[in-house]
Amino acid sequence: MNYPVWELTTWGGGWLIALIAVVHVYVAHFAVGGGLFLVLTETMGQRRADQGVLDYTRRHAKFFLLLTMVFGGLTGVAIWLTISVLHPSATSVLIHRFLFAWATEWVFFVVEIVALLVYYYTFGKMEPRRHRLVGWVYFLAAWLSLMTVNGIIAFMLTPGRWLISHDFWDGWLNPSFWPSLAFRTCLALVLAGVYGFITASALAQEDLRRRLLRWCAGWLLAPFVLMLASAWWYLAALPPRPQEMVLSQNPEMLPVMRVMGLTAAALFLGGLALATRLPRGAARGLALVLLVIGLFYMGSFEWLREAGRRPYIIEGYMYSNSLLPSQLEQADKQGLLKLARWSRQREASQGTRLAAGREVYDLLCSSCHSVGGPMHDILPLTAKYGVFGLDAQLNGMGKVLGYMPPFAGSLPERQALAAYIVQGLHKKADQPPAPYNPPQLTTPAPPFDAQKDQYVLLAYNDLGMHCLSDGEPWLVLLPPGNNLRAQLIKRGESPQLVSQGVELTYSLEEGFQEPSRRLDFWKFAPAVWGKELPPDQGLAGKGTTGTLDYDPQHQVFAADLLPVSPYRQAGGFNPYPLVSVEARDQKSGQVLARTQAVLPVSSEMGCKNCHGGPWRVDGITGLSAGTAQDILAVHDRISHTSLMAQARSGKPVLCASCHADPALGTGGDGKRLNLSAAMHGWHANYLTRRGAESCQSCHPDSPQGPTRCFRDLHKDMGLDCTNCHGPLED
Repeated sequence: MNYPVWELTTWGGGWLIALIAVVHVYVAHFAVGGGLFLVLTETMGQRRADQGVLDYTRRHAKFFLLLTMVFGGLTGVAIWLTISVLHPSATSVLIHRFLFAWATEWVFFVVEIVALLVYYYTFGKMEPRRHRLVGWVYFLAAWLSLMTVNGIIAFMLTPGRWLISHDFWDGWLNPSFWPSLAFRTCLALVLAGVYGFITASALAQEDLRRRLLRWCAGWLLAPFVLMLASAWWYLAALPPRPQEMVLSQNPEMLPVMRVMGLTAAALFLGGLALATRLPRGAARGLALVLLVIGLFYMGSFEWLREAGRRPYIIEGYMYSNSLLPSQLEQADKQGLLKLARWSRQREASQGTRLAAGREVYDLLCSSCHSVGGPMHDILPLTAKYGVFGLDAQLNGMGKVLGYMPPFAGSLPERQALAAYIVQGLHKKADQPPAPYNPPQLTTPAPPFDAQKDQYVLLAYNDLGMHCLSDGEPWLVLLPPGNNLRAQLIKRGESPQLVSQGVELTYSLEEGFQEPSRRLDFWKFAPAVWGKELPPDQGLAGKGTTGTLDYDPQHQVFAADLLPVSPYRQAGGFNPYPLVSVEARDQKSGQVLARTQAVLPVSSEMGCKNCHGGPWRVDGITGLSAGTAQDILAVHDRISHTSLMAQARSGKPVLCASCHADPALGTGGDGKRLNLSAAMHGWHANYLTRRGAESCQSCHPDSPQGPTRCFRDLHKDMGLDCTNCHGPLED
C-alpha cells in the first residue's frame, strides 16, 4: 500500500519476474557447477597431456564467460529492477533484513568476476598449478555466493523462528537452508554437464568429441541421484502448510510436478544417449534439446517453490499482494483505498464504482494476475461470474482454499472490484433480471356443504417446497419426489378419523401427468438409482395417479415420492401443480369426499449465480448443462475427485451417494458430512454478512423469481429465514 503500482495488464501477474528469474537462475547455477567443470576438465587435460582437452577447456571458458558473466550479470540486474517495481514491499524487507548478507554476496561476486577474467585471459600463459588455483578461487567464490543467496531465497519459503525473533541468523539459517543448498549444489553440477554438451557436441574431431561427451555425461549422471535425494529432503523440511500446498492443496501443482518429473527423466535418458556413439549432427541436436529441457526442469522447480509460499510472498509474514496479515482488519474497517498511499480513489461510491474497483484490482490482484496474458489470466478465471457470483468468490478467498489471501477491504470495495472485473474487463452488462410475473391461476375451492356433508377430507404435502435438480445427465441433487398425506374425518359431536372401509385415490391435474416428457430422470434411473423405472413412476413405485396407503403409525393415508414436475407437458412453468384426492366407500364405490391440494415443486435452484451457465428452461429456471458441469469441475478441483469423468461416462453423479441425505433415505459413505451440512457449510464461506439474501441466492424464494415460495404468514409479519435460523454462517 505504500508504493505506486506498475500496471502491466497483459504482461503482469509476475510474468516478467518468472521469465527473467528462471533464465537467470538457470545460468547462475551453471556459473557455479560450470566453474568446477572448468577446473576439473583442465586438470584432466594436463594430467593426460591431452592438448585437445585443454583447447576445448579454453573454448568452453570463453562460452562460460560470455554466458555467465555478461548475460548472467545482465539478467541479475534485470531481476533487481523487476522485483523492485513489481514487489517493492517484499524487496524492501529482503534488503533491510539481510543487508549484511547482500553485501557479503556482492564481495563474492566481485571475486568471481576478477577470478574468471584472470582465468580466461591467462589460459596457457600462467603456470598450470597457479592457473588451476585461480579456477578453484572462482568456484569457491561462486559457491559461497550461491550459499548466501540461497539463505535469503529459502527464508521467503521457510522463515522459521525469524517470525518471532526477527534475528538475522534465524532468518538466514532457516529450516530449509541446508536441504535447499544441497539440492541447488547438485543441480549446478548436473547443469554443468548439460551446458558442456553444447560445446563438446560441436567438436569436429570424432574421438575427442566422444570422449568429452562421455565426460559431460558423467557430470550429469553422477550427481543425479544425489539431486533427487536432496529434493526429497528439501520437501520433507517444509512446514506442513507449504508442504500441503505443493503436494495437494493447490490444483495448479499437479501438472507442474508432472513436468518436473518428466523433464528429470528426459535429462537422465538424454545424458545416457549422449554417452553413446551418436553422429555429430544428432549429438548437437540432442544437446540443444537437453538444454531446453533443463530450462523447463529449472522453471518447474522454481514454480513449485514459489507456489509453496502461497498466499504469501514471505511465508507467514507478507501476503502476495504486499499486505501484512495485521493490516487486514484495518483495511476491512477503514477501507483499503483510504489506507493506500498512492490511490486516486479514496472510497468506492456508486458514482466511482468501476474506477475504485480498478484501483482495488491493481492493489490486490495485479501482483499475481494478468489481464489476457500468459500468467494467471484473470479473464478465463472469472468468465463464468456475474457481479453477485464474483463478489461471493471474493468473499470466500482465503477461508478454505489457502492459496489466495483473504480479501482486504470494505464491503463496497469488494463489490466494486467484482463490478470492475465483470463490467470493466469482461464488458458484461450486469442488470438485474426483470421481475417475473407469474400467471394468475384460478383455484376454486372444492365443493363442501357444511350442513349436509358427513365427511371432511384433508390433504397436504409434508415437505413444503420440494426442490428438483433437473441436471441429468450430469448430477442429481434431488430427484422428483413429493409426498402426499391425507386424512378422512367423519363429522359429528366426536369427530372420528376413518381408517377402514374406504379407499383414497389421487390424480395430478391435467398437463402434469406425464413428467417423463420433459425430465430425463427416467432415462438415467438405471445408472443413478440402479433400477429401471417405468415412465412417470416415482422411486417408491407411485405414479402421477394412484391410491394412497394407510399408515397406522401416523394415522394418515400416504403416497411417497410422487414424480411431480413443475413443467407442463405442453410447455411452461408452474411450481404449484394441483392434485385431486377422492375418498370412496370400498363396498359401494360412493364418493364420500373430495379435495384438492398443492404439491409444490420448483427447479429454480440458484447454482448458476456462482457456477455460471444460463437457466435451462425458458430463461427462468432449471439446472443447465453448463452450470452442472462447472459444479462437478469445481468439486473435482477442490476435493480431488473424478466426478466429471464419471458423468461423461454416462453415470450422473448422485450427491447423496457420498453425503447422507435423510430426505432420500440414503446413508452416504459414512465418511463425510451429510448433504445439508456439506452444502450449507461449504457455501457459508462465500455468502457471509448477507442475511436472507444468502437463502434467496440458492432457494426458490427470491421476491423477483418465478417461484416465490416464501410468501406466508412469516413474510406478512416482516420476518425472514434468519429470524429463526440465523444467517448462513451460523
